Amino acid sequence: MSGQNGRVFSSRQYPCENCPLRPLPIFRDFEKQELAFISEFKKGELAVDKGATVLVEGSHSAHLYTVLSGWAFRYKLLRDGRRQILNYLMPGDLIGLQGSVMGEMQHSVEALSPMLLCVFERESLHELYRNHPGLAYDITWIASREERMLDENLLSLGRRSAIERAAYLIAFIGSRAKVVGLNGKQSVQIPITQQHIADTLGLSLVHTNKTIRKLMDRKLIVWRDGGCEVTDNERLKQLAGWEGLGEARRPLI
Repeated sequence: MSGQNGRVFSSRQYPCENCPLRPLPIFRDFEKQELAFISEFKKGELAVDKGATVLVEGSHSAHLYTVLSGWAFRYKLLRDGRRQILNYLMPGDLIGLQGSVMGEMQHSVEALSPMLLCVFERESLHELYRNHPGLAYDITWIASREERMLDENLLSLGRRSAIERAAYLIAFIGSRAKVVGLNGKQSVQIPITQQHIADTLGLSLVHTNKTIRKLMDRKLIVWRDGGCEVTDNERLKQLAGWEGLGEARRPLI
């Protein structure tokens, strides 16, 4: 199976039994029968180039994807091309569930970096719900978590000041990246541009640039060619008035 934006490997680089994400403390363990089902559910892996569109708003996809490595973002476009970024995707996140339930995608997904995705057949969701209630609960939990994140993002857009919005967004992304091992032994490096931040926060690029400069002057972040490096996530959270993710262990499909 292949596509315009990548290719599914005929042999898996990462069998589910040896998934590099599963040892991370943030993800719950599978029951033996659940792991066997997920291993059968997975049909291959898709390599995606930076800047490629993974899913398009209005499309009907036969597949679901879990991010194995890399970064992406979800967004919607107005008719004149203005873009609103809705959320950011990183390892462990599920892509395409909305299209599976609603029939077609209500947003698009673009890769921020090279990505590797686990590919699942959408039709097999029926078997998951019928025979694996624990995994069905996991899908519901993932959808509820997405709603919770969107609630917090809406609060930020509606009530936080520009500098509080930027501090929240960077702390939010940085915190999520840390728990899935994207920081390694260094500070979290987020591969975004100031245009991405502007399109997420609903600010002009000029206003965004001035706001980012204030965070840099406070030594909370460093802006590099590759994106934003978080140097003090705790102070970013304090500035935003945000308590953090508050997550214990979570599902991984």
